[in-house]
Amino acid sequence: MTRSTAIASIALACGLAGAQTTTVDFSNGAEGWYGPAGIGGATTIEPAGGNGGAYMRTVFNDFGVTFGTASNAAFLGDYTTAQEITISIDVRVEFLNFFGQDVSRPWLLELRDFDTAQNGYPWTSAWFLFDNISQANNSGWTTYSVTFDPNSAALPAGWGGYGDEDPNTFEPTLPAGVTFADVLSGVDEIVFTTLQPGFFFGFTDHTIGIDNISITRVVPAPAALALLGMGGLVGTRRRR
Repeated sequence: MTRSTAIASIALACGLAGAQTTTVDFSNGAEGWYGPAGIGGATTIEPAGGNGGAYMRTVFNDFGVTFGTASNAAFLGDYTTAQEITISIDVRVEFLNFFGQDVSRPWLLELRDFDTAQNGYPWTSAWFLFDNISQANNSGWTTYSVTFDPNSAALPAGWGGYGDEDPNTFEPTLPAGVTFADVLSGVDEIVFTTLQPGFFFGFTDHTIGIDNISITRVVPAPAALALLGMGGLVGTRRRR
């Protein structure tokens, strides 16, 4: 039996990975998540009306709105210890209006790393555009989700970078020498926002709710790793 055959056999027998999921449904408060606050309006936790109970709701007038956390450890840190990650959120648009006209706005996930920031940028980030949201299309709860390999050096399909600018197109990019995996090895803040890098919007009235924010990390199972180590030794010995 070759080493690769031994590993494959063990993988089939015990499974190589386990999924770890954390979900914030606001039934226990904000749990470290924030929404827009200040002169433009406020964000509250509503006890009912969400996609299953409580939810976070913002009524705010500004260029855009951002929901995020820099303190809930389950959503932060080194993503590259996982083989695969899925992040999802439920969103509902009650009102999205620009000077009396209903409009749509981008809805995206942004993963921020402050340690790799350079050239005067506040952070380096990788971001994924789910879709454009509007009251017409999102008056009911809509779930948006993305699954990705955090160990990819290149930006996966559909992802963009922030932290520098292409000198020819002036589009936002990752800084030179910084990879997707570099950003994801130290996520300091995760946000969902209508502010897409490289775009500018006028003051808009937003009434938006979010709920059921979740992250699933598919990680190697410790027992499987131990068996893989044993399988590697067995395979090597048999080749001799």
